[in-house]
Amino acid sequence: MIDKDNSVNIKETQDIKGDNRGTYHHGDLREALIRAGVAALDDGTGVEELSLRALARSVGVSATAVYRHFPDKAALLAALALAGLDRLGNAQQAAAQQAAGGGGLAAFGASGGAYIRFALAHPALFRLIWVCNPKGDLFAVEADHTHAAMAELRRAIAANLPPDATPEARRAAALSCWSLVHGLAMLALDGQITLDEATIDRVVGGLTGAFEGSAA
Repeated sequence: MIDKDNSVNIKETQDIKGDNRGTYHHGDLREALIRAGVAALDDGTGVEELSLRALARSVGVSATAVYRHFPDKAALLAALALAGLDRLGNAQQAAAQQAAGGGGLAAFGASGGAYIRFALAHPALFRLIWVCNPKGDLFAVEADHTHAAMAELRRAIAANLPPDATPEARRAAALSCWSLVHGLAMLALDGQITLDEATIDRVVGGLTGAFEGSAA
C-alpha cells in the first residue's frame, strides 16, 4: 500500500530545482509523484513512455530524490495502480451515497455506473489497476483483507441479498455484477461499443437481475 507514514521527516531541499525550490517532507514527495503520474496517464502518456526521470522533472526534483521513494518503474506503477483503485473506490462510494435516497439497489446501481464512468474518464489508469493487481481469486480472500473497493462490493451484495443467501449465491451475485460493469467498460475502452450516459444507466439497471432468486 501507499506509505503515508509521516513519522520521519526527511528534507529534500537539496534536490529541488528552479521555481519549485522548497522543502519536501517524507511522504509529501511520494504523493506529489503519484499525482504527477496519474495526471500524465490522464493526459495521454502511455505506461511504456512514463518514466521516473520525467516525473522528477515535472515536480522539480532530481532523479535521485525519486529513487528514494521508487527504486524502479515497477514500484512506481504499483503505486499508481493502488492510487487508481483508491480513486475508483471513492468515486463509487460518492455515487452510491448520492443515490442512497432511492434505496439499496439504486445506490448499488449508481456505484456500478460510477465504475464504468471512471474507466471511460481514466482509461490508462483503469487498465493499469488490473494489470498490476495481484493475480488470484479476489473472492477467495476475506473481505477485510481486500481493497476497500472490493470490500464495498461484497458488503453491498450482502445488503441486497436475503439474509439466508448461501455463500455460493453471494459469490454468483458478485461475479455477475462485477462482470457486467467491467465487461461493459472494457468493450467501450477497446472501441467495440459506443456508450452514452443513457445507455450506461439502462445497462447498469440490469444489475438488479443478479439478486433475483439468489437465496439458494
